[in-house]
Amino acid sequence: PWWRDRGIMVPVFSGVAFLAGLIFEWSGLEIPALVLFWAGLLLGASTFTPGAIRKLFKGKLGIGLLMTISAIGAIILGYVEEAAALAFLYSIAEALEDKAMDRARGGLRALLKLVPETATVLRDGVSVQVQARELTVGQVMAVRPGERIATDGIVRSGRSSLDTSAITGESIPVEVEPGDAVSAGAINSAGVLEVETTAAGTDNSLTTIVELVEKAQTEKGERARLADRIARPLVPGVLILAALVAIIGSLLGDPEVWITRALVVLVAASPCALAISVPLTVVAAIGAASKFGVIIKSGAVFERFGTVRHVAVDKTGTLTRNEPAVTAVLTANGVTETQALAWAAALEQHSTHPLASAITAAAPGTPAAADVTEQAGHGIDGTVGGSRITVGSPRWLDAGDLGKQVAELEEQGMTVVIVHRDGTPVAAIGVRDELRPEVPEVVRTLT
Repeated sequence: PWWRDRGIMVPVFSGVAFLAGLIFEWSGLEIPALVLFWAGLLLGASTFTPGAIRKLFKGKLGIGLLMTISAIGAIILGYVEEAAALAFLYSIAEALEDKAMDRARGGLRALLKLVPETATVLRDGVSVQVQARELTVGQVMAVRPGERIATDGIVRSGRSSLDTSAITGESIPVEVEPGDAVSAGAINSAGVLEVETTAAGTDNSLTTIVELVEKAQTEKGERARLADRIARPLVPGVLILAALVAIIGSLLGDPEVWITRALVVLVAASPCALAISVPLTVVAAIGAASKFGVIIKSGAVFERFGTVRHVAVDKTGTLTRNEPAVTAVLTANGVTETQALAWAAALEQHSTHPLASAITAAAPGTPAAADVTEQAGHGIDGTVGGSRITVGSPRWLDAGDLGKQVAELEEQGMTVVIVHRDGTPVAAIGVRDELRPEVPEVVRTLT
């Protein structure tokens, strides 16, 4: 929590001391006000001055050094109040940016909760429960329906469909069979799978994603570094200019006046507004994006927005509703669309497959089915109205004369389900995650 975060509380106390100093000053209590201004100045400066000095010794000139020089110049000129305000504003802006990045980092770490705490490992044919973090490469996991896969692996036996929506956002399940690779965090929707691990429990695709993005978060965009880039030539330039003003002015006039003017040059040359505005811009953007469930990786993202000319958007859950729906029904042998949907829905109402709800929702009426049997990773069959109905994947059921049309539906991004009646292909149902209604307008605004 922010009230336990030293990075936040030090700037907050700096601001409190500064505001209290203003109140005392307006009340005519000059000495207490001066003490409070100094307290606010020292607290705020403690967040950036030590780092600026350390960088200086390493030959690096940054915006923190310019802010330090400005504060010192203001103090020498007798404007402790202004120095305190500068220290507070810069320290709180930096602290808010860091806190916003911490929030985004917390959202990323929530991904790790997708990995179960335990996993079932097969040892000499016996199932043993182990901690997921103790998994090593080469072990064989037994993943039952409804369980999450604890780490990356390859299916050695069994067929099923995996719900990967929490990882990839893809609402359509992924069919897997022996030889297919599976990722940590995916949910097994149907049959039992035996998965040989290809990654340790603490070093899989999910942990890698989190590590890579957290690393990216430590990077600041070019605009976030703009003040630092300006500071490199500006610091020595300002120091030289101030020295020239003081020396040349002292030779031609009152030394005290020209030294004071040299200090004014030091204070005025500091890009305080730029130093404060960049972090606050980042904070505002991250806060606004988080309300829409968007995690911002780093300040570099904002910099790239200004140079983007082409956009590629992942459709699932972004441009689409993330709710699969029946979008096409092909029929043969005099079967109507209504009949095909009713037969399929009669079986699918008994299925746990993610596509089943889309088919049952599209059916105007659902007749009763008997002797229903589901084959994981293939499909489901049963008796409806005295006929044997089978519904399943085109990889399992022959599409017959509908084969060419089925291929066209798949090219359009649909997942196709074949319907057989008494062993004869009679229909094909295309299911797809449809576009959100506001997508056309959004895309137009990007052009």
